[in-house]
Amino acid sequence: MDFVFILQQTIICMIPLLIVALGGLFSERSGVINLALDGEMIFGAFIGAIFVWGMVQNNIGLATSQGVYFLGMLVAALSGAIFSLLLSFSAIHLKANQTIGGTSLNMLAPAIVCTFGLLFFNSERIVSGGSFILLKNSYPSWFQPVFDSWVGGFFSLLLDKVYLSTYVCVILFIVLSVWLYRSKVGTHLRACGEHPGAAASVGINVKKMRYLGVSISGALAGLGGFVYIATSAATAAENTVAGLGFLALAIMIFGNWRPLWIALGAFLFGFLKCLGVLSSQIDFCSKLGLPMYFYNMMPYIVVIIVLVLVRKKSGCPKAEGIPYEEGQR
Repeated sequence: MDFVFILQQTIICMIPLLIVALGGLFSERSGVINLALDGEMIFGAFIGAIFVWGMVQNNIGLATSQGVYFLGMLVAALSGAIFSLLLSFSAIHLKANQTIGGTSLNMLAPAIVCTFGLLFFNSERIVSGGSFILLKNSYPSWFQPVFDSWVGGFFSLLLDKVYLSTYVCVILFIVLSVWLYRSKVGTHLRACGEHPGAAASVGINVKKMRYLGVSISGALAGLGGFVYIATSAATAAENTVAGLGFLALAIMIFGNWRPLWIALGAFLFGFLKCLGVLSSQIDFCSKLGLPMYFYNMMPYIVVIIVLVLVRKKSGCPKAEGIPYEEGQR
């Protein structure tokens, strides 16, 4: 099989993992454990699919346009942020156990999808109806000859079999990573995850920063969920995202809470994730004669191995998961 084609499929699989893992980083850097990434992905994908479905049914714009795809991503991100407020409120104001709070949201999101899907669509599986075309199919006519002459070999990674969401998520990842470590607000947010008492002593509003961190986390998870269904699940939202939220959480731990290593981890797990689909087309894998299910298990087996190897080298924030009491030092 063509090496470039494998890379193209790897990138498609890694993009949702990349952006959701970054979302987990924002929440935990602020001091709140966000185990609800999977549920936030499901909810964001569901609302995004309903939005696109409404656009298609009411003939608002073109269902195949990149504009509708972009609006769907915005709606999914906003819905993920709103859904994450449930975790924020329970963890920051009620000071509830964050692990239990995140787990409850992971159970609530599929229930919402099933309930409202059956109530309004008579199905637990919502197909948006939007055809999210590859970027190359929406290039203007004058660019087609240029595309045909340029695309080929490694350069096709930038133009061929690429979705709008790939560029949106990569740009977001870079901008937000730089913002988290170079901006004043990003520094305050990270301080609240390390030493909230010290941060509060210099006038930083710890609760506000933690709300911000969790909201950004929820927005990125909702965006990742919508990107997943648009590029890998035939635009169908249902009560699962194949455990990608938990895999993204593992990638964040694998990356030791650092954006660059998270990006490398997302690429590795994206490759392992697409092996199950491509194994029969790769000469080396087909000669081994192993069933597809073996390759489908590989990402999760590697997760277990990685977590065991890095258990003593954790770079997690010191105040992660610890409720902040005003006046504590």
